Amino acid sequence: MLDPASLDLRQLIAAHGYWLTFAGAVLEGETILVLAGLAANRGYLSLPALIGLGAFGGFVGDQIYFAVGRYFGPAFLQRFPRLGAHANRAAALVERHPKLAVIMVRFVYGLRIVGPVAIGMSRIGWFRFAVLNAIGAVVWASCWLGIGYLAGSALETVVDNLKQLEHALFVSALIVALIVTVALRWRRRRAPRRL
Repeated sequence: MLDPASLDLRQLIAAHGYWLTFAGAVLEGETILVLAGLAANRGYLSLPALIGLGAFGGFVGDQIYFAVGRYFGPAFLQRFPRLGAHANRAAALVERHPKLAVIMVRFVYGLRIVGPVAIGMSRIGWFRFAVLNAIGAVVWASCWLGIGYLAGSALETVVDNLKQLEHALFVSALIVALIVTVALRWRRRRAPRRL
């Protein structure tokens, strides 16, 4: 059996931190970005590289979701009817503030994935979406990575010897993130359907 205390945290994070940051950002990666920011604070990863990878991953993910909306939007929403209410919220936001919607939709709970799908179903063109998406991705990645980085700084002021607690800190943060993610998804699935 593998002993977690014997793992070299620095090697694990250095070997997997960058690609996990990119992959997490392509999907729904706020949790991964916060943990990556914490790792950057501890000196395991480069913050500028993480911002680049996180922004690029967020950009790629939203471009894919935009394409899904552009080519398969109605069929996609028919296949996943629970996303309909969120898609309607995103569509209303796009109608009122199209430029701001593209940049900010990733920050609105429940719209991270369905938002770009709804935008893909709108009249916003590919190039305009790509430019605004790039701006939004940089802001989004910087914010979440910054939260993780600042959390590390705050912990250093509270805990005298943070180095000794790093394993427990990263494992605890990962467990809390998983619990919150599962709880939010469970709550979303249990929510009554709106007609």
